[in-house]
Amino acid sequence: MALVPTAELMENTRGGVGAFNVITVEHAEAIVDGAGRAERPVILQISENAIKFHHGQIAPIAAATAAVAETSDVPVALHLDHVTDASLWEVAPQHGFGSVMIDASKLPYAENVDETGRAVEYLNSRGLWVESELGQVGGKDGEAPLSAHAPGARTSPDEAAAYVMDTGVDALAVAVGSSHAMTTRDAVLDHDLIAAIKEAVAIPLVLHGSSGVPDAELAKAVRGGMIKINIGTALNIAYTDAVRGHLAANPDNVDPRKYLAAAREAMAAKVSHFLTVLAG
Repeated sequence: MALVPTAELMENTRGGVGAFNVITVEHAEAIVDGAGRAERPVILQISENAIKFHHGQIAPIAAATAAVAETSDVPVALHLDHVTDASLWEVAPQHGFGSVMIDASKLPYAENVDETGRAVEYLNSRGLWVESELGQVGGKDGEAPLSAHAPGARTSPDEAAAYVMDTGVDALAVAVGSSHAMTTRDAVLDHDLIAAIKEAVAIPLVLHGSSGVPDAELAKAVRGGMIKINIGTALNIAYTDAVRGHLAANPDNVDPRKYLAAAREAMAAKVSHFLTVLAG
């Protein structure tokens, strides 16, 4: 099945939509494999940090990921994630991306709105769906803004509604209790806040930092209104554990295909599990 636009995938999927981070080709292959096993649509997302890892070159990893997506038996969308550099989101349309997440969360509110609104106008006119984030607005008692995945941050429903109105974004990542790079699954989400934000805004809500959220919490969040669920660290843990296990059991092995095959299989199983949880 060919790549589909992110907006189309989001509109046509019941339950939560899993969005998994791609760092290497093995990540992309595992995500597509896991989605096929679960018979669920999926979003492959490449972050600005992943592009920096690939020597700052967007074309090779985007092309490879898109090519893997084309082999899928389920709908797959390609998403450019956590972009702070305008020169990067400006080239997203020519590299097959169906959506971009604009990350202006570290800017003061007015600058965040201005930068995000500019991206929305540019990308929407080229058919791309735009996600942004609102954690905790700064400026109160001299406090700095907190991103949607900063520990302790919480999004105000009223501020979320104003931000959506001011920027015109198509989806909003909000701070409700998860955080990035968690290696344990013990985050507790604020489900009352999720309900309040869902009531306040009419666009899809996005949960970042979902690797640290237990299955039951994720399923409850989806039932409560979270739609796009971002997962990255959980795949990297599975990848690394599989490589370590293989090399420990086979210390003389020097063929990367053998331990990368183990890593790819571990990630695929993890993707299938998460997508089944998110299906509701």
